[in-house]
Amino acid sequence: MHIPFTPNHLNLISACYPPSAALVTAGPEYLPNSQELSRLTYYAANRPGKINKLSSELEKKVKVDCRKAQAGNARARASLLITLAIFKSLAAECRRDISLLTASLIASVKATLSTLSADLEVVARVANVFTAWTTYTDGHIIGVDREVTEDYISCLQHFSDMGKTMLEDDEVKNRTRLVSLAAITASMNSEALFNSSTTFKQQVSTLMPAVLTPLLEVDIATLSHEASDIKEQPMSAALNEFRTRPAMERRAASIHLHIDGDKGPSEGDVTNAALRALYSLLGHSNGNQAAVTVAATIEHLDNANAWDSTSNCCWCAEKAAEWTQYQYRYAIPTRLVECLAEGQDAPHSTSRHSTLAAMITTVFTSPTPLVNLSTSDIISSLITLIFRRIAIDPADALLPTLVECIASLGTHVYYADQIQDLAGELISRLVLVETNGVPTYGRAHGEKARTEAVRCLLAGLLGIIHAADMHEAAKDAEAEAEKDKEPQLAGTSPTLPSPTSPTPRDVHVRPSRRTKVPPEVWHDTLVLLCDSAYAVRADYAVALVSYLAKEVPRLDDHVDADGVRRTRTLIEGPSQQASKMAAMVYGDATTRFLHALHAYLYALATSSTWTFPSASSTPSPEDFKDGAANSDARQSRDTSRRSINLPRSRKTSVIMRVLEQVPSQISPSVSTNALRSDYGNILGMLTAVHESLPVRGLLIGVPMLLALSNAAHVDESADASVFPLAQAIEQVVARTWLTIGKVWNCPEVIEIAEKAFSSISTVDLPSIPDLHPGTFHPPRDGLPFASESTANQTLPTLDTQALVLAVSSSPNVQEATGLDQQTLLQRLSAPWTAQSAYKESLETRAGYQDGLTPLVKVAPTLMHIDNKSLQSLARSTRGVGVTDLREALQGRNGASNTNLANRAPSISTLDHMSSVMPDPFHKLTPTKSRPQRSKLAGPGEVRDVLNKLGIGKQNGTPMLKPSFPTLQRPEQKPPAFTPPYKT
Repeated sequence: MHIPFTPNHLNLISACYPPSAALVTAGPEYLPNSQELSRLTYYAANRPGKINKLSSELEKKVKVDCRKAQAGNARARASLLITLAIFKSLAAECRRDISLLTASLIASVKATLSTLSADLEVVARVANVFTAWTTYTDGHIIGVDREVTEDYISCLQHFSDMGKTMLEDDEVKNRTRLVSLAAITASMNSEALFNSSTTFKQQVSTLMPAVLTPLLEVDIATLSHEASDIKEQPMSAALNEFRTRPAMERRAASIHLHIDGDKGPSEGDVTNAALRALYSLLGHSNGNQAAVTVAATIEHLDNANAWDSTSNCCWCAEKAAEWTQYQYRYAIPTRLVECLAEGQDAPHSTSRHSTLAAMITTVFTSPTPLVNLSTSDIISSLITLIFRRIAIDPADALLPTLVECIASLGTHVYYADQIQDLAGELISRLVLVETNGVPTYGRAHGEKARTEAVRCLLAGLLGIIHAADMHEAAKDAEAEAEKDKEPQLAGTSPTLPSPTSPTPRDVHVRPSRRTKVPPEVWHDTLVLLCDSAYAVRADYAVALVSYLAKEVPRLDDHVDADGVRRTRTLIEGPSQQASKMAAMVYGDATTRFLHALHAYLYALATSSTWTFPSASSTPSPEDFKDGAANSDARQSRDTSRRSINLPRSRKTSVIMRVLEQVPSQISPSVSTNALRSDYGNILGMLTAVHESLPVRGLLIGVPMLLALSNAAHVDESADASVFPLAQAIEQVVARTWLTIGKVWNCPEVIEIAEKAFSSISTVDLPSIPDLHPGTFHPPRDGLPFASESTANQTLPTLDTQALVLAVSSSPNVQEATGLDQQTLLQRLSAPWTAQSAYKESLETRAGYQDGLTPLVKVAPTLMHIDNKSLQSLARSTRGVGVTDLREALQGRNGASNTNLANRAPSISTLDHMSSVMPDPFHKLTPTKSRPQRSKLAGPGEVRDVLNKLGIGKQNGTPMLKPSFPTLQRPEQKPPAFTPPYKT
């Protein structure tokens, strides 16, 4: 009935409702009159100034009906449902002016959810209204209008609470969660979330509990099944294009309840809805927003105490990295590492620490690549965390998981030098801990903390290298399987490769795409061979054998599959032999590495002077509290470890002085700290040397074997305590000779070694265990020698002269080395001491160029500025001729950039020694700064520079040849005309 003097907008609203008596029977749809609703929406769309009045009136009606419906009034409930339908129609038709409707609409949604959150039908209708608004809004009002923002956050909180509801009736619980997740998905697809940078964190923290709760309640099989469905059908058309389509062309999703009597939704349906919400959020997030999402996830896991669901958490972390945009995936593991580091000072490791570490490992070992990831920062944080946990408790249960995290960083290689850089970081920390120890809260655990820290870093170092090799082999296997359309031989799994998975020898492996860890980097770790703790020596033996077998540069020094070293006539010609012999005579990195290795092994086998102090040398925080009061105590503890903070040169001198005390023969007066297990490790390392580097191992290792055999010669009248050591040493020497004979296929050597081995009273030497790389195992205890007397047993005998003669007369050895028998005898029988071998590992003899290209050698002299980035010059194998140098000096004729001209007097670099040529012979005479010379350098100047460096024509044979000898530079013709002015 039309009431006189009633405003037109009130009449339009009232006309949309059925008569009061018919409100209860308007169900089950509870929809407004369609014709009158059309008039209302047309009126609002054409008169935007009336939208505020219409929305305010509808808001009043919603609040009144909510209070009455809460008391059980059926008519008020029906009127409320119709009012909400009117709100949705207005939001859809007035989408262009949705901001005018926002305040009243959000307030109405909040009022309805606050009073009738248990009525699913009402909640579904209000969720439709909320979804319509989130679809068409631009989000600019959120974060600006305080009242609207508070109401909006309150609505999100109500929907989130519904998503976490726990009811006995599974059907009602699943229906409630589906309605909640539908509204949450709409908000996660809305501009109101992403356009408001100030409230993004608050919104995500409010919504994530409802999304994560269903995901933590189901098993991994259900999660994987629903995730595969999302991958096949990512999103609906309405939600997938919500940000790419203009607001006028968007369509709001409709939310419907299941009809009573039908089969209700299952847990899989709820899980699917939660995964789609998470997929949408991560798919539209940038790096900072993805990090906020991870932080909100961890906050919910803390509040819900859900860290025991390790498998579900790891699965979610892997999918989070996969669903995030490609360029922002790095934010997922980075934020996880930061959250893990925040709890590093906890007195005891908890399930939170272990689950976070497992999540990090899962992300790194997943098939998803992570670009822009700062691996150096990640490994530095993980190493610091390991040190902190060890300082609190050396036997902390979190250490094995942290080692797996470090090892997983090698799964994906993003640039060629990544593994080398990570290994360098680990080795630098390892050397620092080996000398300085780990600060602990008590002196009693100082040495144990140092030992565990070194073992953790060794396990991580070995795991990184192994993970990189296995992942590379897996990718090659997948490529071959895809190419041949055959089942895959190997693949990437959430865990590190196990020994049962295919090894690189089982599949076709292309040349490595990464840079190997050079011996120069590994060289500093060799001191661990003589560490005071057997657990460190044992773990380092495992790591060193793995490095020798898979990582050390070989210079084409390989053995065949049967373990025999054969010459490849098509590859190893005279030039290859000359190159290898030059490297061994003058000393390349691998040769110097082997010299140091044999020096340390000899010292370990025969000496007791190479020991480090125990726990007293490790500083504790209490030492730094009283300053001068404890200075004397610190000084007394540091006297036994004088190389802690010394420069490298002084530290080297300390090592040389220790090696001077290494005895040339064992005696009762010279005891050794080596255990029976140490001699087994020595045998394993020497075997690895000769099997991996047969030529170098032969020329460098045989003199050491002769010296070691001479050290084990004792008289029958010697003390009985010496015999076990002599027998162990002689057994190591005999077995090493047996390996040499097998590698070089020398029957005489094998026969002599087996005969000598049979006459020696053998000692049971434990072998190096085959441990899985990347795992941190409990420390192993060494086996001592038996205490019973061995005075009446056979003394060790080994005919070393016959062995050397047999090896030097072997055709295989002569062909591989390019040396005759007499030269081999002289080199293999040369006097050897540990001190001289260590000195050889530090020096590079003049005349060996270490494979440097001429461009690198002449660059310090030819460049007119103080070049601090010489390492940036590529060490290319392409030949560089004089033409290239002349063009570099003269520049291009067409160069027009005046900024390239060196106008100021340059600072001479002649007084600096080249970093790649340490020989003092190449140090040039210092000169003062001089004015700039002519820009064009003639051929004579280039020739003079080359002659000074010894690169030019020598002995009639030029070492540098023009790149194109048949081509001559064209003569410069005079210009066609002369300009009337001077330039």
